[in-house]
Amino acid sequence: MSEDDNNMEEYPTEIHDYLTAFEKSLGSVDEMLKTMMSVSRSELLQKLDPLEQAKLDLVSVYTLNSMFWVYLATQGINPKEHPVKQELERIRTYMNKVKEIADKKKASKLDKGAASRFVKNALWEPNAENEYTSKSPVKGKKRQ
Repeated sequence: MSEDDNNMEEYPTEIHDYLTAFEKSLGSVDEMLKTMMSVSRSELLQKLDPLEQAKLDLVSVYTLNSMFWVYLATQGINPKEHPVKQELERIRTYMNKVKEIADKKKASKLDKGAASRFVKNALWEPNAENEYTSKSPVKGKKRQ
């Protein structure tokens, strides 16, 4: 082994844990991609409702663009100055819109009829009988 090969293999020990975690993450991404690619897209989309389809598409495109971001960084290109940054922001905007739609779908709906009946019955309404009894003296023991 030459001296150059020996220097190429050495790197600061502080980053060893980071590199190990990065390698493990790459393995996880590889497994996930293999899983996703094993099922045809049309089969997968048939099993999902439109909201879930939108979520799947957004996660897929966000992941792809994020991986491109990492690729640019490994090539020494600043991804913050690349159009991929605007694309990721655009995707995040759509992800937030889909989240709002999902949250509205989960939110409890107000039954206006039931609410108005509840409020109406909870409020005291004087009627003729109540007015008469409230103006009459209190019944009880007579004073002597």
